[in-house]
Amino acid sequence: MSALFDILASSGLWAAVLRIATPLILGTLGALLCERSGVLNLGIEGIMTFGAMIGWLAVWHGADLWTGLAVAALSGAVFGLLHAGLTVTLGLSQHVSGLGVTLFASSFSYYLFRLIVPIEGTPPKIIPFQPLNLPGLSDLPFIGPAFFTQTAPTYLAILLAVLMAWMIFRTPLGLAIRMSGENPHAAEAQGINPMTVRYGAVTAGSALMAMGGAFLTLSAFDSFIPTMVQGRGWICIALVVFASWRPGRALLGALLFAFFDAFQLRLQTMLTGAVPYQIFLMTPYILSIAALAVMARRARVPQALMQPYRRGER
Repeated sequence: MSALFDILASSGLWAAVLRIATPLILGTLGALLCERSGVLNLGIEGIMTFGAMIGWLAVWHGADLWTGLAVAALSGAVFGLLHAGLTVTLGLSQHVSGLGVTLFASSFSYYLFRLIVPIEGTPPKIIPFQPLNLPGLSDLPFIGPAFFTQTAPTYLAILLAVLMAWMIFRTPLGLAIRMSGENPHAAEAQGINPMTVRYGAVTAGSALMAMGGAFLTLSAFDSFIPTMVQGRGWICIALVVFASWRPGRALLGALLFAFFDAFQLRLQTMLTGAVPYQIFLMTPYILSIAALAVMARRARVPQALMQPYRRGER
């Protein structure tokens, strides 16, 4: 028990929680924004992979880190437009379109990477975002190292979660997004074009997904590996349901999964050889599934989610 307490009392654990949660926060916010408008975006895994690659590639070719993050967001927006064109304009299956975007974006990422980057034993490296030293906060005992020595994108992700919660529930734009996802015909009766709203939501949401992927190469690591997203996109889809389509709960859900992941890594180190490491690797997913099963029973799905909208039809 003392060893477990030592892990929980370690500032390094909580610093790792925020770091691991950052791409999940951005990806979950992006998926949530899409689904609030009525569009399921299963392209998230591929969009995160492409964002990780193109953001890193931009910095490797001389762009600054923030420009690399912006390039990733722009690339995500392009894939969002593709998905919106197939699902909103043409009314095709959102499942099939999303999976197609994932396959295309993932494969295209690897193709461009191998086309542009010379084949070497290890991928080239960049200088990533460095942890910020916040005067008066970073030096606080325990709290400083745990929460105030993160990189700038982590604080940006938390700020975006707060802003999205305010936007969705406190602004006319948020009301238009929610109406488009709940009853697009009622939205049209109020003078709102649900198709335009869905296009905007899917485009912006996909940009956030790509930023989540770019965090991996521009902040968490310093190089790109084609398999580095490792299913985080699918975790984000599950976290949206866990959060009941609310940004605040999405933030908490991402932090909860990140805690499970960071905790198992330290527990695995402590019990090396005593327990098969595969047990530790699957623990965060088992606990997340259990939490999802409990929360999903009370989740209220947007009524028009995955339903194509055609003007004038009832």
